[in-house]
Parts: sequence; structure tokens; C-alpha cells
Amino acid sequence: MEEFFIDCDGIRLHSKLDKPEGVEKCPLCILIHGFTGHMEEPHIIAAQKAMNEAGVAVLRVEMYGHGKSDGEFKNHTIYKWVTNALAVVKYAKTLDFVTDLYLSGHSQGGFLTVLIGGMCPENFKAIIPISPALCIPDDARRGSMLGSTFDPKHIPEKITSPYWELLGDYARVAQTIHVEDEIARYEGPVLLIHGDADEAVPYSYSVEAQKLYKNARLVTIEGDDHCFTKHQDKMAAAVKEFFTK
Repeated sequence: MEEFFIDCDGIRLHSKLDKPEGVEKCPLCILIHGFTGHMEEPHIIAAQKAMNEAGVAVLRVEMYGHGKSDGEFKNHTIYKWVTNALAVVKYAKTLDFVTDLYLSGHSQGGFLTVLIGGMCPENFKAIIPISPALCIPDDARRGSMLGSTFDPKHIPEKITSPYWELLGDYARVAQTIHVEDEIARYEGPVLLIHGDADEAVPYSYSVEAQKLYKNARLVTIEGDDHCFTKHQDKMAAAVKEFFTK
């Protein structure tokens, strides 16, 4: 494992690179955590290990305001994460051991995966959104996000919950995003993984995304929640099977 920082316009993004043993050249998957998350969460590690076991190197990166990366959590927006992800993709393309590039993310990182996949479709052999929070723009437009409610036409300066605080810019940015546009731009293979008992992101969003993509498969983890606390092994197995087959 190599640990370092990737620069994004002066913002340092905490990163770790895990390669399969005994391999000189191999595919690489960029793997991104979700809202309030970080690279060491159990479901992120499970996905990383599954990819390594399938012969794929994994670049885990913490986005703006999360983990050990620069920036305050309350100041982060989807636009800032998009800029971060583009910098990470640019970095990954400089690595001489990489044969093919993949992109994966969980929750808000899964939402980001869908956006970046549409923005840079030529860069990725496939994308793997896991419990993707495709509901974020709709939630922002209706004024109900992650248990916090607000007037969507008069967004407050701060949006708060018992566990976090965000500036209103998060919702202002999210309202402008129409994820179906980026779905339409990506024509490569897509693996969606989602628990049908997800308490944070409705499973129906992945069902609809599977229909909108030109080449997508949805693996349903029955009875499981947002972070796969009941059947993490099934989520990891779906990831490994995708890469080995």
C-alpha cells in the first residue's frame, strides 16, 4: 500500500493505492467514499479487497472536507467533488502500470461516479456505482435532505442536522444537476449494486438508472441497508465477479 496526496488546485486529497501482489501491469479502479465517509469504512475496504483479489489495483481517495483531505466538511459541494474527481482521473492516467481505468464510489461517491462517467466516458472501461445517491438533486429541489428540511426556493445560509452542518451552497449546487444527462452520455458497462432495504437512498433510483443506461446490470442485495451491514460479503462478491468475468 502506498499513501500520498493528490493535488487539486492547491487542495490536497488523501489517497491510498493498493496493488494486487506479483503483478507489474493491471487495471486500476478509483474508489470514492460517500457523504460524511472516508476510505477506511468497512464497505469501502470490502470493495477494495474484492477488486484486489480480482487482479485490479485500487486508488482510494478522500474528497474535499472528508477524511484526511483538505477543506472543511461544511464547505463541500458536489461541484467541488467533481473538480476533485477530475484531478484524480488526470493523475491516474499518468500511472504507467495501468492497463484499463475503472471508477467506483459509494453513496455520494456513487453519485459522483455517475457524473464523472458521463463527463469522461472515454476514460473508463466500466463504472461501478454502489448505493449511488442519485436522489441528491431531487432532494435539494424538494427541500428535504438527509433528515433536514428547508425552503428550496429560499435556501438558508446553513443546513443542519444533529450530526452535521452544511452551507446552503451544497443545496444550491445540487439543484442544478440533472443526473439523467450524464447517464445518457455513458455507453460503457455499468454495474449498479444496491440494497433493497436502503434507509438513506431509495433503491428505486438504481432501478430507474439501470433502465436509463444503455449497458447496465443491477445487483440487488436483498434485505440490506445503505452500507451493507447485513450482507457485506454479497456486495463484495458482486464486485469481484464483475471484474473476474
